[in-house]
Amino acid sequence: MTQAYAGTALITGASSGIGAVYAERLAARGYDLILVARNRERLIALAERITTQTRRSVEIIDADLNKRTDLATIEAKLKADASITLLVNNAGVGTHTPLLESDVDAMTRLIDLNVSALTRLTYAAVPGFVARGKGAVINISSIVAISPETLNGVYGGSKAFVLAFSQSLHHELAGKGVQVQAVLPGATATDFWQTAGLPIEHLPPEIVMSAQALVDAALKGFERGELVTIPSLHAGEEWDAYEAARRTMAPHLSSNTAARRYTAA
Repeated sequence: MTQAYAGTALITGASSGIGAVYAERLAARGYDLILVARNRERLIALAERITTQTRRSVEIIDADLNKRTDLATIEAKLKADASITLLVNNAGVGTHTPLLESDVDAMTRLIDLNVSALTRLTYAAVPGFVARGKGAVINISSIVAISPETLNGVYGGSKAFVLAFSQSLHHELAGKGVQVQAVLPGATATDFWQTAGLPIEHLPPEIVMSAQALVDAALKGFERGELVTIPSLHAGEEWDAYEAARRTMAPHLSSNTAARRYTAA
């Protein structure tokens, strides 16, 4: 059965892995697509497959979001195309290399993509969503956002930004018709690990989720209106307790006096 038209979803990092699965799943849910990635050949093959299977309109834009001119092209698209109702900020890069063994220029490029590009694309999309009273942003973060010791700290810091940015955006846009979701994948069977220099075969299989299972769970969380979705966390009450502790602390984090433990003799 053909799904009702849901608008257009722009997905970054869409040529493979998590982004490609989002493309397939969202098309099946009635979205037309704008797929953004560097690899034009993969984009063409994916677009042809999705169009054949779903009859949805699929536009491709080969762009490197680490290049300011390419990034500006996608920003302009988000600002100008009023059919876009969903932005999926999936493009990103990571590494497991320890901080002191990492090249600082590579770490800066990681920040540019994971933080700066995501921020600029969100800024390009959200004002139009607010003006139209409808839209959504899905930001792909990572479990390292709340477990920064697990992998490289610059990567963890970049994904912590994505989580905090999503939470703040959700808070500011309450009541404006714009949904925000941060997805925190654990280890996922994609090219990410090979690119990061740690082939997936070297990880314990019991901690690795397929991209298909990850996206299906994330979309269920999205449909439920979750702000934060952690597909691999079976004990959801642990996140609830973590978040409750954070909110309990929030009113007490700023004071005109130092805590007694710092002033007592």
